[in-house]
Amino acid sequence: QTFNPQTIPPLFANDSTLANPKKNMEAFRKFVNSPTGPKTTHFWGPVANWGFVAAGFADTKKDPEKISGGMQSALCVYSLLFMRFAWKVQPRNYILLSCHAANETVQSYNLSRWAQHTYGSK
Repeated sequence: QTFNPQTIPPLFANDSTLANPKKNMEAFRKFVNSPTGPKTTHFWGPVANWGFVAAGFADTKKDPEKISGGMQSALCVYSLLFMRFAWKVQPRNYILLSCHAANETVQSYNLSRWAQHTYGSK
């Protein structure tokens, strides 16, 4: 029996873009050439900043004694400031906003672990 791709039903009955490679390629080109696409620092800056989030996640496994309260505080302030920047900059940079929101969350968690260890009841 031979394979006939026309016998495969579309994944989404109302979405013709999945069945239309030209539209898919057009959408991809539009993204690549957009003001926040991969040809700009609006894309690669936030991609690189996800390293802070990864490092923060790695710190969640560390003993709170080894976490620097000053550094965690600085990273929290940094992420708050850059979340505002990502919201105000034109074109609005949602990739940067999501990166710093995630970083704020993980760094705040680590700061709370450090504070509990340092100032909490013993």
